[in-house]
Amino acid sequence: MRRLELSVTRRLEGLLNGEHLGLLPGPGTELAEARLYQPGEDDVRHMDWAVTARTTTPHVRDLIADHELEAWALMDLTPSMDFGTGAMVKRELAVAALAAVGFLTVRLGDRVGAYLLHPDGTRRWPARTGKAALYALLEAVLDADNTEPRDAHRDKNSGGALGGRSLGDRLFGGDPTPAPSLADGIASLDRGQTRRGLRVIISDFLPPPDDPALADGEDGAAHRPPAWERPLRRLATRHQVLAVEVIDPRELDLPDVGLVEMTDPETGAVHEIVLNRKVRERYAAAAAAQRERTRAALRRCGTHHLVLRTDRDWISDVARFALRQRRASGRAIAARGVRP
Repeated sequence: MRRLELSVTRRLEGLLNGEHLGLLPGPGTELAEARLYQPGEDDVRHMDWAVTARTTTPHVRDLIADHELEAWALMDLTPSMDFGTGAMVKRELAVAALAAVGFLTVRLGDRVGAYLLHPDGTRRWPARTGKAALYALLEAVLDADNTEPRDAHRDKNSGGALGGRSLGDRLFGGDPTPAPSLADGIASLDRGQTRRGLRVIISDFLPPPDDPALADGEDGAAHRPPAWERPLRRLATRHQVLAVEVIDPRELDLPDVGLVEMTDPETGAVHEIVLNRKVRERYAAAAAAQRERTRAALRRCGTHHLVLRTDRDWISDVARFALRQRRASGRAIAARGVRP
C-alpha cells in the first residue's frame, strides 16, 4: 500500500498541487460578503443584483472555497473483474484507480467512501478522512472473494441448492434473488449520498447476460442505451462524475489458438469454441460495438471518461487524462517535468 501511495503521489500530485476547486466554476460555492465591483478584475457572473439594486452601486458576492468534501466511488467487484491477461487482473487495476483518487483526495483533508458492488449485494463503506481509513478500504476491496460464479456461491451457502435456487426458494416457490447490476449500484449511490461532490464509477461496463441489446446483434446493440445510462445521467446532474472503464486486451480480440474451453465468470457456464478467423472477426466487431456503445452513453451523460488497460502503465494513462482535463478547462499545469 505504501509503495502504491508513493507511485501515485510522486507522479500525480503535481497535477493537482495547491488547488481545491469546488463543483461549480470559481474558488468555491459558499456565499460570503458582498463588496464593490472592481472593473476588469471581478467576474460579472458573481454580481449581487439585490445589493446592487439597494445601493445603486455595482456589488459582487465573494465565494468561499469548499473544504471537507466527500468523494464517493462505486467499485464493481462482480466476477468479471477477476479476469486479466496483462500485467494485472482488472480488479487490481480498479483498486489502483481507487487509490489514485483516494490518495489525492485525503491529502486535501477530504473524506473518501465507497459502495462495493458484490454478486450478492451492494455494501457501503463509510466516508472517512486520513490514510489509515483509505488503507482499510483498499485492503477490503483486495480481500473480497468473488472468484466463484454466483450460482456456485449460492450452492455452497444454501444447503444444496439446485440450479442456483436455494432450499427456501424451492419449498416456497420464490424466485432466486437477482444479482445487483451496475445500474442498481449507481442508483444506490445516487439515493444514499445527496451532498454534492465527486463520484467515481469504476467498472468494466460489460453488459449482463440478460441485456436485451445482446439479442439485437451488433447493429442493434450499438443503438440501444445500456441500463445504467439513466441512473448515471441522474447522478451527473448533481455531482461531478468520473467513469473509469477497466479493460483487458483479450476482451477486444481473441488469439488464433483453435479449440478452447471458456467459462463465463458471472454464471459459471462452460462452452467449447473454435477460434477460427470468422469467429475472431465477429468477436472483434462485437467488442468494438460494445465499447462504442459505452463511450456514447457516457458522453450523453456528461461524465468524464478514463480508460485503463491491464497491459499498459496505468499511472501514465491517469496523468495524460489529468493533463487533458487541465488544458480543456484552461488551468495551469504544475506537474514536475511536464511541459504545458
